[in-house]
Amino acid sequence: MKTILLISRCPPYPLHFGDRLIIWHMARELSRRGHIIDLLALYDRDDDPQWITEYRDFFRHIELVRETRRSGQAYLRRLLNPSLRFASSPDISFSPEMWRAIERYVRGFDYDIVHCFGSVSVYEYHPIFADKPNLITPYESHALFLQSAAEQGQLSARLRLPVVRRFEGFMYAPYDRTVVIAERDRDMLLSLRPRLPVDVIPNGIELGRFAWNGENRDGGTLLFVGNFDYRPNQDAARLLTERIMPEIWRQMPGAQLQLVGNNPPEWMLNLADNRVLVTGRVPEVQPFLARATAFICPLRVGAGQKNKALEALAMGIPLVATPLSLDGIAVEHGQSAIIAEARDIAAAALHVLSDEELRQRLSLRGRELVEAEYTWGKTAASYERLYDELTRKS
Repeated sequence: MKTILLISRCPPYPLHFGDRLIIWHMARELSRRGHIIDLLALYDRDDDPQWITEYRDFFRHIELVRETRRSGQAYLRRLLNPSLRFASSPDISFSPEMWRAIERYVRGFDYDIVHCFGSVSVYEYHPIFADKPNLITPYESHALFLQSAAEQGQLSARLRLPVVRRFEGFMYAPYDRTVVIAERDRDMLLSLRPRLPVDVIPNGIELGRFAWNGENRDGGTLLFVGNFDYRPNQDAARLLTERIMPEIWRQMPGAQLQLVGNNPPEWMLNLADNRVLVTGRVPEVQPFLARATAFICPLRVGAGQKNKALEALAMGIPLVATPLSLDGIAVEHGQSAIIAEARDIAAAALHVLSDEELRQRLSLRGRELVEAEYTWGKTAASYERLYDELTRKS
C-alpha cells in the first residue's frame, strides 16, 4: 500500500472529456487496491466543483484550484531564463495557489510517492517534492501532436512546434520517471532528451461497460465518435463528410454516417440529413457502438492513445482506422483492425462493409486483443510496479 499525492492538470470528471478518463479510472483502481490518494487538481470549468461527488470515494482529500491564465510572455520568460523554468516560490509559478497547496500537503502528510498528471500546467512544481519519489504522466507529447498538425498544413502548429520541442526538452528532466501512453510519444521525447527515463503504460477499457451482446448490427452504417470540441475530431469529421463518404456513396448510396459526440459545431449540424446523423452529446455511446456496421476513424492530427479506438475494439465493432488513430494499440492488420492511410479509408471501409466474414473476424479478434492487453486493472498494476521500483530506489 502506498500513500500518493496526485497533482493533476484537471479533475477526474466528467468522463466525456477524454483526458479525464485515465485519472478517474486510475484513481478508482488504485483506491480499490488499498492505496491512499490525495488529489490536488486544477480546473477551468465553472461546473467542475459540482462533480466531486462522482469521485470523492477514491480520495482521502480533494482540493480543486482554479486555473489561472498563462500568458505567452510567461512561457517566453521560462524559455529564455532557465532559472525560471521550475517554481522556487509561489510568485514565480503559473498558479501561486496551487504552489501553496502542494507545499501544504507535502509538509502535512508523509507521502510515499508524488504523481503528476499533465505537462506544462503541473511540471514546474517539482522542486517542492524533489526529495520524494516522483513521476509525471503527460499523456502524450505535445510536440508530436503539433508535428502531425504541421504535416497537415496548419501554419500555427508549424510556428509553435519549435517552442514546444524546447519545452519538452527540459520539462520532464528532473522527474524520476516520465510515463506516456504510446510508443511514438516516447520516441519523440527521447529524440528531444535521449537520456530521459521514460516508460510506456497504455490506457485501458472498462470491459463490463464496453461489451457487445451479439445483437444484430445495422447494414451499411459507419460510425465516428468524438468530442467535437477537439479540433482533430472536427478535422476527421470534415474528411469523412467531404471526401470519404462521397466515395462510399458512389458505390453504396444507402450507406449512413453517424457522427456521435459532444458539442458538434454549426457546420456539422447543418450536414444532418437522411444519410448523415449528427447526435450531439449522448448519455452513452455503447448503443451506437453495438448497432453500427463499422467504426471509421480517419484521424490525421493527434498523439497518444485514442480511447475511441479501444472502445470500438472492446465493443466488437469492426474498426477501419488510420495508423495515427491506432498509436499505442497493438492491432494486427486484417485480424483485429483494418489499417489504412486517410486516402485509402473509403476503399477499406467498402471492403469491410461488403465482407461479412471479415467483419466477424475483426469483431472477435478486436475484443480478444482488448481483453488480453488493455484493461484498467492491467494499467493500474503497471503503475504499482513502477511505484514499487521508484520507492525502492529512494
